[in-house]
Amino acid sequence: MDMVNVDFEWFDPQPDVDFHGLKTLLRQLFDIDAQLFDLSALADLILSQPLLGSTVKVDGNETDPYAFLTVLNLSTHKDKPVIQQLTQYLSKQATKRGGDIAKVLPQLLAPENDAQVGLILTERFINMPHEIVPPMYTMLQEEIQWALEEKEPYNFTHYLILSKTYSEVESSLRTDDQPASKKKKGGGGVEPETFYFHPEDEVLHRHAVAWSNFEYETPVDAGASDSKRAFQEMGVSSKGHIILLEADKFAGAVDAVKEFLNGAQ
Repeated sequence: MDMVNVDFEWFDPQPDVDFHGLKTLLRQLFDIDAQLFDLSALADLILSQPLLGSTVKVDGNETDPYAFLTVLNLSTHKDKPVIQQLTQYLSKQATKRGGDIAKVLPQLLAPENDAQVGLILTERFINMPHEIVPPMYTMLQEEIQWALEEKEPYNFTHYLILSKTYSEVESSLRTDDQPASKKKKGGGGVEPETFYFHPEDEVLHRHAVAWSNFEYETPVDAGASDSKRAFQEMGVSSKGHIILLEADKFAGAVDAVKEFLNGAQ
């Protein structure tokens, strides 16, 4: 096996060069529901706070990011249409899922609520090493602390992390040596196993108030899962994922993520 050495560099978001790269990563994060949001406005909003959040690049500051992480104050930006879209969307998904997430998140995101919810948006190309994640979270913590010392509006009560998961589904394609499988009779009702695009999500769950998968709203055709084949025999069905943490649990959650990812092989 050939090994390729790559040097990763961390940068502040760059308004002059990162717009298109951020849009690409946001489109990947929101998957098939990306069309529901004004991603240009969302990228502009991220770039309007260049001292908060970070990008990861490999060929210098003037190139497109391979990963990013940032936080947006949903209360401060509540009058912006794209934040209204996001808030309504996330509240709707939580309500549809039921359970603990439905009990707490819609109430927190209600316009009349005084909670300061920081929406953490983070995405990376699928082949990026997980070791890039702990430094991004560490820098975010430091930047929030610096912003608070400057009396800026980042005194969050909660953090809401938007992410993605997937499940494997039986392929609808047939190979030369594999006949089409018959549909199973009966059964049903058992949720397929969840896999994580971001392995740190499972660690964050342990510190969360609530978390949940959710189905995307945009309809897909029957062969969509086969366009994301993880293995030869299986297709991939993506889902949205949300994790809600109280602010006083955030530091402990980040420490656990560092320990897990830096120790994972």
